[in-house]
Amino acid sequence: MTKLYFKTILMTIAIVMLCSPARAADSKATLKPILLGMSAAFTGPSRGLGIEVFRGSQAYFDQVNAAGGILGHKVVIKYYDDGYNPLPAIRNTIKLIERDNVLCLFNYVGTPTVTRVLPVIKHFNANRPVFLFFPFTGAQPQREFPYEEYVFNLRASYRQETWGLVHNLLEIGRKRIAVLYQADAYGRSGWDGIRTALNKNDLKIVAEATYKRGANFKESMNRQVEILSEAKPDAIIIVGAYAASAAFIRDARDAGLNIPICNLSFVGSENMLQHLSDHETKTGKNYTENLINSQTVPSYEDTSLSAVRDYRKVMTETPPAPPEGFGKGYKPLQFSFISFEGYLTAKVMTEVIERMMLREHYGSLYAATLSIRNLNIGIGTDINFGRGKHQGLDKIYYTTVSDDKFVPLINWKRWSK
Repeated sequence: MTKLYFKTILMTIAIVMLCSPARAADSKATLKPILLGMSAAFTGPSRGLGIEVFRGSQAYFDQVNAAGGILGHKVVIKYYDDGYNPLPAIRNTIKLIERDNVLCLFNYVGTPTVTRVLPVIKHFNANRPVFLFFPFTGAQPQREFPYEEYVFNLRASYRQETWGLVHNLLEIGRKRIAVLYQADAYGRSGWDGIRTALNKNDLKIVAEATYKRGANFKESMNRQVEILSEAKPDAIIIVGAYAASAAFIRDARDAGLNIPICNLSFVGSENMLQHLSDHETKTGKNYTENLINSQTVPSYEDTSLSAVRDYRKVMTETPPAPPEGFGKGYKPLQFSFISFEGYLTAKVMTEVIERMMLREHYGSLYAATLSIRNLNIGIGTDINFGRGKHQGLDKIYYTTVSDDKFVPLINWKRWSK
């Protein structure tokens, strides 16, 4: 019997024990926690992404655990830092599966990391079921063959986000669209979505520039501004992370380029806005006008939604700290689109685990997830999964800055040409 086969048997036994009604009913038993494995950026210029996704999910799981857990099992996020870099993400994934024996992988952050761990996940599935749930990326690889069977996405895709941004810009007469993108799998995924959307309207990207992953706010983006400015665009879409995006916006506005600048949801809207607001305070110049960000969850300002009310309550009364060992020098956000998304992924993950413990899905995360139809989680649109449908949400929301925060964008006509 091989070592790997022996581990597979042990994991199967562990899942059966986890799902056993008899064991769950024994209040005297010491029930093992449910481990979810997370690799994300908790250090580096993009650490706010990983920290806020973690905090949002932890906020929901804290409520679940305080109420007794799931059939007595507490939910624990086993996390490792990858700094938003692929190689550490690969090492973390192997460790989470082989050493930590997590129930599943959860809340991974970023396209360059997720795309590199997909072959690892596929490799492990040759001997045992390993799934990645709700990664914080809208890229295509985990939505397509040969990896889509091993990944469940909650958020809409970058193709849907970029199509929406392009469509709305064209509707207001802004057809000369330039692109700044991060020079990696994430940037190329967004760039391809923009290019495809423009091609369908017989248009092309008028100019493009890139920056290196890991760029921080202090770095100059003047050269990228020059490249895009030469094409005289009437709108720019950035496919980037918050520090670099804020640096580009700063330099673009300093150069007199005051056209609408759009960002995708992944950017980290509040972290980006914080950089720009702090710079406004120092310089007295306005850097936060004419900004448009797409989002894949509704606004946390919309208190008509029950999930928003619950999220705001817990983030106000008992806000989780950053992951232990990774909070030094970081000021947690009270509310953000990213932590709200983390809150929602934890809510759906809890539903999946609860269904996995039912006899009809006995120990199968896959079957439990596919059974989800018209699930109301309090955001005004239902969650649906099924065979060939591993993405729960499709709706895109749009936001702009008002009173130093991103608020829902109702009317694009203010930017009409």
